[in-house]
Amino acid sequence: MNAIERALGILLLLSGGQRSAGELAERFEVSVRTIYRDIDRLMALGIPVEAERGVEGGYRLARDYLQPPVALTRGETAALLVALALARGLKATPLLADLDTAQAKLLASLPKAAREVFEQGGRIVGIEKPSADIFHAEPDRIDSVRMQSAVDVFMQGILSGRRVRLRHENPYRSRVADFDVEPHGILFDRDRWYLYGHDVDLGSERLMRADRMLEAEVSGMGFRPRAGLSVATQMGREWLSRAMRRWEADGAVSVFKVQEAQARLLARDWYYRHAAFEASGDGCVSVRIPSVDPVIILPLARWLGPGAELVAPPELRRRCARDLEDMLRAYGPDGSSAEDV
Repeated sequence: MNAIERALGILLLLSGGQRSAGELAERFEVSVRTIYRDIDRLMALGIPVEAERGVEGGYRLARDYLQPPVALTRGETAALLVALALARGLKATPLLADLDTAQAKLLASLPKAAREVFEQGGRIVGIEKPSADIFHAEPDRIDSVRMQSAVDVFMQGILSGRRVRLRHENPYRSRVADFDVEPHGILFDRDRWYLYGHDVDLGSERLMRADRMLEAEVSGMGFRPRAGLSVATQMGREWLSRAMRRWEADGAVSVFKVQEAQARLLARDWYYRHAAFEASGDGCVSVRIPSVDPVIILPLARWLGPGAELVAPPELRRRCARDLEDMLRAYGPDGSSAEDV
């Protein structure tokens, strides 16, 4: 094995973690002094090799270093192309500027055949935007500019191990509040990003929509990641179940009495499956939804149809009855009233 082959072999081993000079010397059957010279060659080529002193010391690559060259098959290249297209198809792409430079570096290192696949990305892969969900209308639209800025700052905090200061706007309560958060992860759900971390003042985890951040900045305060915090605990929209329980305690609630088949249908919906379901003992199920907004509740009552009853609140129940009577008159023969049908 010549010096160039050995240097490449050392580089490959260091990409997998720290190695001592003695370990490398034994692996390549050369002296420790020869390993020192090989390390010097790598550093002279601009490869960031770091040395750790001490009994358990050794050599390692800088943590932010991605080792070239990259050898990809056409299939692997196409898989990356799809992944990049998906990332760019989001309403906000975390660290978009870094993604652009990473793609440029990747393209420069690819062989011609693989590079041609990447360059045809716009012709090969198409990503549709998520369609509007008019059944679960929200009072505010997604602010892509705010979301992009907040997600980028939050990711910078994660990578640097620094706290993030956030100014959050709650459109439901017309309230603006400041938060000091240790960032631990980001979650993408239904075309928007959520920021997940440890609220320093509250002393517990917090999940917030990125597009509702008026301001975001990385502070000078460092932190150690908390072993018990993982964005994986928020998957399956567990955050929505907890939020609905809080909304029930804080505000008005609509109550439906539905058949078991209707309850199972509601349980398939991404939103209503997190409502409170309770068997009533007469073959029916009581469903508590933390909203009394007629724009949300009345269409739900009509969608559920016969067998479902809006029990509370009384004023919404009366309005629902009037709407259903108007619908019945419209469907009656020759415009007859509900009593004539």
